[in-house]
Amino acid sequence: MKIAFTGKGGVGKTTLAGLFARALSKDGKEVLAVDCDPDTNLARSLGFEHAEKIKPIAQMKDMIEERMGVKHGDRAFFKLNPKIDDIPDKFSQKKGNIKLIVMGTVDEGGSGCMCPESTFIKNLLSHLMFQKDEHLVMDMEAGVEHFGRATAQSCDFVITVVEPSINAIGTARKIAGFAHDIGIKKVFAIGNKIRDKKDIKFIKNEIKNIPLIETFEFDKNFLNWDKKTGSLAASNNVSEKLTDIKKFLEKELTS
Repeated sequence: MKIAFTGKGGVGKTTLAGLFARALSKDGKEVLAVDCDPDTNLARSLGFEHAEKIKPIAQMKDMIEERMGVKHGDRAFFKLNPKIDDIPDKFSQKKGNIKLIVMGTVDEGGSGCMCPESTFIKNLLSHLMFQKDEHLVMDMEAGVEHFGRATAQSCDFVITVVEPSINAIGTARKIAGFAHDIGIKKVFAIGNKIRDKKDIKFIKNEIKNIPLIETFEFDKNFLNWDKKTGSLAASNNVSEKLTDIKKFLEKELTS
């Protein structure tokens, strides 16, 4: 199962991606969690210690330039198909049966810039999409930029996380449109920070043809999760909902 969690910044995308990765890991199968968000917080959501010390792949310039065949500092010419098959094992962090790769961001202007780092990251993501023996959970950057670069093109599902606000709804609609443009047919929404039934009705009415598969209530205590490790302790209710989402998506895979 290959899933991209998307949405407007601040809707709880990273939190839900981390919790869902942990729910998948309970099956005993390997889970590869990929942090594609420049604001790298997935490691904390997964409970990795010293998450702030994990170096993103995009910042490993020496390694990337060597793999890309950059010579004598001339970054205008580089390989388009570098060796990347050993990267997941060499540069991932592991906790239980969850492996984490932090992609990071390319510090160069311009959408989809053709530089060694961006080309390397794009090739690596494409490689990860075709790993067959593990679940893949990607925490995408906020907004719709990644769909312009077709980063999530080979995903089984795109999950857009929405809160009951018109801005979050607008981002979800754009994400669904871009996802369909690049051939991803199965786009679903998860409502977060729900306070009452009116919030659910508002989201259902506004997201139009994006199926809303689950909702999570706003919980002020959820903001007080362990700030030292970032370990999220899901309540029984949240765990049950994550299991329901997993069963739903497993059924969708075979339909």
